[in-house]
Amino acid sequence: MPDWPYLCAIGFVFISFIIAAYLIYSGLLSEVVVLTGSPPIKKITIVYKFIQGPYKNCGHVFKESHNIGPKLPLIGVFYDDPQKVLGPDCRCAVGSVVSEGENRAPEDLLQKYKTTGFSIFSFPEVTHVVTASFPHRTPLSIILGVKRVYPQLTQYIQERRLCAHPFMEVYRAGQILYIAPLARQGDFYVPELRPLPTHEDSLSDSDISGAESNSECSLGSGVALSESRESSLNRSSIRSGPERGSCDRTSRSRSKELIGDQDGRQGERKENHGQGESVQKSQEVSTQELWGVVGGGRSR
Repeated sequence: MPDWPYLCAIGFVFISFIIAAYLIYSGLLSEVVVLTGSPPIKKITIVYKFIQGPYKNCGHVFKESHNIGPKLPLIGVFYDDPQKVLGPDCRCAVGSVVSEGENRAPEDLLQKYKTTGFSIFSFPEVTHVVTASFPHRTPLSIILGVKRVYPQLTQYIQERRLCAHPFMEVYRAGQILYIAPLARQGDFYVPELRPLPTHEDSLSDSDISGAESNSECSLGSGVALSESRESSLNRSSIRSGPERGSCDRTSRSRSKELIGDQDGRQGERKENHGQGESVQKSQEVSTQELWGVVGGGRSR
């Protein structure tokens, strides 16, 4: 008669061994290194669908994109922090990378994506990003990446007061690349999120705040994670950082202060120069009109 307790113990040990091996293979013990430096990808062109809603609902778009181009790297770009933004208001763009660098995507492939409702957009290559990587060997790797990578990314960014957003995940070559640009952040926002340009935007988008290296953001990085991400499908998504323009607003106010200081100093020089001297009224009128035109242009 079989010894059932003994067999059950052997079976339990065997199953535990398989589970432990699966966890380790999926990346449970993999080292996570967060770096600031050159990006692991160059300028890229992506096909994507813009989604507004809980991030756990974006898995089907990853699957759809993978079915059209099974050999292409997958990408997810996430713009909102679900711990600060309600799930229905969270925004992301998910799809595939169709070309990198100066390479061009085949037109027939782009046409397949277009006919199924995907849009096309390009991200620039920047000199500095915050980046980390994690093995992508099983569906569980995505969940482990959320649990292990993002806490370290959050700590790294907050300790150094970096302005890093939006957050991207790129799936390629058996790895998940986590990337957050430190410069030209506005160029990583798809057209669905871009407001109509204004005069102030034209000043700020010139990358005054670009901080090609360790740019600071007075509002902090705002990086956070949410458990809702884990229920996404195999190609899953992340929790993003601060809202668009949070870094630009800081540098924009600084640039305005500099402009105001310059105008003030020039006004003081005019006043001091005028003391003890007789200046012709026609010259005073023309000078006042000139400064009125310049000041009015800046206020717009």
